Amino acid sequence: MEEIMELILIIIGINVVYVSLYTLRTIFVIKGQKGLASALSIVEVFVYMTGLGIVLQNLDNHWNLAAYCIGYGLGVYTGSRIEEYLALGYVTVQVTVDCVEIEIPTKLREYGYGVTSWLADGKDGQRLMMQVLAKRSNERKLIDILDKLCPKAFVVSYEPKNFKGGFWKKRMPKSFE
Repeated sequence: MEEIMELILIIIGINVVYVSLYTLRTIFVIKGQKGLASALSIVEVFVYMTGLGIVLQNLDNHWNLAAYCIGYGLGVYTGSRIEEYLALGYVTVQVTVDCVEIEIPTKLREYGYGVTSWLADGKDGQRLMMQVLAKRSNERKLIDILDKLCPKAFVVSYEPKNFKGGFWKKRMPKSFE
């Protein structure tokens, strides 16, 4: 019984590692970091083949297959948590404020954010629109600053895929060019 439990834990652990690596590799490919993704894939495939081999050698025990599935699910969760922690890349935050007199763009620039602003027409009158570029690792901080400066602002964030020009371009690593 102890051997079976040990094997089940090994299968779960291997799959957590494999799927976490798979998740990170996919993100690195999307972010344009092909070299890192390629290197990671070597380790990923080794871990995958090791785990699959163990399961295929022990197909007589349905708990091994269940352990494989549980490990896969935990791996997806773990990989996504690691990705959140790393917060690779950039985010564009679009902010709509119903008060156009406020000097929010200037204050955001003082915090170091790149801000483009313009006046727009909304359903109930003029609005101040801002587009703010930030590192993903600073997104929460930016949202907190916006909450203090304009608590009623409408905020939407998304990840830009390509960059060309602008003062931020000088700050970015080559992989984002």
